[in-house]
Amino acid sequence: MTPSVDPAASEAAASRADTGLLAPGWAGSPAAAATGDTAYLRALLDAEAALTRAQWALGLAPAEAATAVTEAADGHAFDVRSLAARARAGGNPVIPLVAELTKAVGDEYGAHVHRGATSQDIMDTATMLVAVRTLDLILGDLGRTERALAGLAAEHRDTALPGRTLTQHAVPTTFGLKAAGWRSLVLDARDRTTAVRDSLPAQLGGAAGTLAAFGAYGASDPLALPAAYALELGLRTPELPWHTLRTPVADLAGCLAFTAGALGKVAADVLTLSRTEIAEVAESGGGGSSAMPHKSNPVRSTLIAAAARRAPQLAATLYGSLAAEDERPAGAWHAEWEPLRDLLRLVGGAARDAVELTEGLRVRADVMREHLHLSEGAIVSERLSAELAPVLGRARAKELLTRLASEGTPLDRAPELADADLDPTHYTGSAGALTDRALERR
Repeated sequence: MTPSVDPAASEAAASRADTGLLAPGWAGSPAAAATGDTAYLRALLDAEAALTRAQWALGLAPAEAATAVTEAADGHAFDVRSLAARARAGGNPVIPLVAELTKAVGDEYGAHVHRGATSQDIMDTATMLVAVRTLDLILGDLGRTERALAGLAAEHRDTALPGRTLTQHAVPTTFGLKAAGWRSLVLDARDRTTAVRDSLPAQLGGAAGTLAAFGAYGASDPLALPAAYALELGLRTPELPWHTLRTPVADLAGCLAFTAGALGKVAADVLTLSRTEIAEVAESGGGGSSAMPHKSNPVRSTLIAAAARRAPQLAATLYGSLAAEDERPAGAWHAEWEPLRDLLRLVGGAARDAVELTEGLRVRADVMREHLHLSEGAIVSERLSAELAPVLGRARAKELLTRLASEGTPLDRAPELADADLDPTHYTGSAGALTDRALERR
């Protein structure tokens, strides 16, 4: 018999737990739904049901037990708020959930719920399920962002603008090359995220990672059970129980922090280039201000940049949990849950915002052209130095250009350079060819 809980009331209570009021970066995103309490409950129940089905597949449980547990593992039948409150007693939500699920299955087959497993088996496996489901959403958004950036790179292959180093004009570059570089980072994030998603394993080891209980319950080959379990869940088969071998969590930390940083690079450049005094790009439909009617703020970039600043610290907590003592740690494992979920949410929200940013980005090529001439020819001083060196000698060429700069003489009006090519658009080097090369990557 299932607990008498109003599904609508349970859903409403769960939604009130964390609405994202202070987290506009991920609030309302697909990742928010995929990592919420109800999503975690769904994953915990999926892990429990899959365990019984795996035992049935190996002849360790009757088919009726697998059916009964699977049918009872209905997330709407459990009160998330109540489970959270009762999780304090044992330190994790699996303990009260198993009690309720066993009751829901009934006396005849209740003994087959959670049989041979330990709480960490279910919690880790559910975490991997939540991660895989969220990474799928993130990968979809990275794909859209990559395609938008590819379009920008191709369209602006030869659109020249000032290159900037240490905040100052350096030499000309092209917006196409800049967009191609952004795309390269996004593709790097995609590749790392895909590799991690495809590597995430189920967790099954029993009380201390020896699979002993499954042998006690009649398994002739307990080593076959983790493979059957992983197959039921669509996760990778673990080589060993990884209760204190936290490579999967560390890999998640790394790929998520990298993805946040890759998207953060795009955001940082857009924030700089969209400053009022630069205005070379602009977000489509920027955000307003509560006090200044004229403002159109680059909100998407701002939220992505915020995620990029937070992600490394969250990843650091997960890396710190690698040092886990014994066969189950006291605290290291527990410290992972919230920062990992925060990372998934942050990166999921940033990926959502990156789609909106890149698909709607407005590029002002006319402003870029104007800015090429702000330094009155100095932006091509490197080229002038190279061209004058064979005529004047390297030292004298440098001395001439330095003197003109120190005197405040615009290079484009200096008599000594009357015959020089001072057009910045003629000094973008191999930017076009580099853009073409970058766009060959799929």
